[in-house]
Amino acid sequence: MRKFIELAEQRIHLTETEMIEAGRCMFDTETPQEDIQQFLLALKEKGETSDEISGLVRAVKEIAGTYETTAENIIDNCGTGGDGSQSFNISTCAAFVISGAGIPVAKHGNRSISSKTGSADVLEHLGVRLDFNKDEMKELLDEHHITFLFAPHVHSGIKNVMKARKALGVPTIFNLIGPLTNPVQLSSQMIGIYQRDMIHTMALAMKKTGRKRGVVLNGAGHMDEASLAGTNYLALLEDDQIKEFTLHPEDLGLSVIPNEDIKGGDSVENAKILLSVLSGEDSVYRQTVVLNAGIALFAAGKTSSIKDGIKEAEKSIDSKAALNKLNKLIEFSQKKAVV
Repeated sequence: MRKFIELAEQRIHLTETEMIEAGRCMFDTETPQEDIQQFLLALKEKGETSDEISGLVRAVKEIAGTYETTAENIIDNCGTGGDGSQSFNISTCAAFVISGAGIPVAKHGNRSISSKTGSADVLEHLGVRLDFNKDEMKELLDEHHITFLFAPHVHSGIKNVMKARKALGVPTIFNLIGPLTNPVQLSSQMIGIYQRDMIHTMALAMKKTGRKRGVVLNGAGHMDEASLAGTNYLALLEDDQIKEFTLHPEDLGLSVIPNEDIKGGDSVENAKILLSVLSGEDSVYRQTVVLNAGIALFAAGKTSSIKDGIKEAEKSIDSKAALNKLNKLIEFSQKKAVV
């Protein structure tokens, strides 16, 4: 581990192969927590590259393996977290809207690491189990086109790194790689990122990890979600090409809303917000969700434009298809818990 720490502290970028080896070292339970923390902080200070991101993703996937499913054109809209915005669980809510619009979603997520309430916290409060096994996840994706993959459960082989992340309490490369380590074979992906200067790097990493199509974005106010507060910055991966562009809510006929208006709270409060959106209540929360779900539907190739994606997202909510996806996940959790 020491040689990789020294390279990072000297601001020397690791190759993808070196990063795979560094990942294996971090996952070794005999590696001291202090070394893992020092390495993560050195990488953060140096600035992570697409090779380092894709290399660490490969190291994580070596342990997690692959989760099989017959569902096709699966997407994940998991963001990196770490933006400090204290917003409600936007991507979690949007996942049900995306699935309700006809695109299977394998939602990757965790408890709060550097935010107040993580996706796992709010879903657990709603009655969703966090310990689905591979067969259960396959059944959920095959039959209901929605599942939740609790990161510590599917990546149990890297527990010692989770301890180091929690101890640091700041965003690290593991925030960046989190969305890309989904063990389900994804066709497309939407990744919200807290670092605007890393958009292109993440799009390159997405390409290197095998995504055929996807969007990386940073919202107004440096949110890791698309924001109604102003200009959003995006990169579209399509046909092995990366195209960067900006998007303002007014371009889509949406109102400009400050990020302060979409702050959430604890899991109880955020669950109420999520249910209000999926139940069809008109609010700034709904508008934010349909924006993000619309971009994801565009990223998945469901629609030819983000504006059309927003229309599909609204239909998913108003038809109660999105709420039905949440209910299916809750019912499945309760049924399997009883068996």
